[in-house]
Amino acid sequence: MYERILVPLDGSKVGEAALPMIEELIARFSSATQVEVILLQVISQLSHWVVAGETGARVPYTEKELDMLRQEALSYLEQAGETLRTHGARATTIVRFGNPADEIIKLCEEMSVNMIAMSTHGRSGLSRWAFGSITEKVLRSGIAPTLTVRAPQGTENE
Repeated sequence: MYERILVPLDGSKVGEAALPMIEELIARFSSATQVEVILLQVISQLSHWVVAGETGARVPYTEKELDMLRQEALSYLEQAGETLRTHGARATTIVRFGNPADEIIKLCEEMSVNMIAMSTHGRSGLSRWAFGSITEKVLRSGIAPTLTVRAPQGTENE
């Protein structure tokens, strides 16, 4: 049985599409099975634009701003983990900075994850090429069995 499940979240309703599937899976485990769900958010934007008049420049976030981003992400992950905890799972929250696909793969190796559950935005064609697919990169890594859940219609912009 899967005992350690990684669920990458990006803060959107689309990203949360896998959570109900994990809740259902946990509910089916025997009471003797200890399940840890690792909720991960990777912050990939490490800079922002500062615009003055018609001139703009990309400026790295300060340590204080990065800490604030981390705290916001941790708060979001804690809230997302509440329902999992009511189903008897241990919910661990982790925030990392960097490339989302790379950080997901690294965390799987570090924590001996048995399963990854993530949503997909359902992009295809030019849109997928332009934006890339984190889910596809994780799937191609073969690091762990991966459950992909397509986000319900109407949540694409949330």
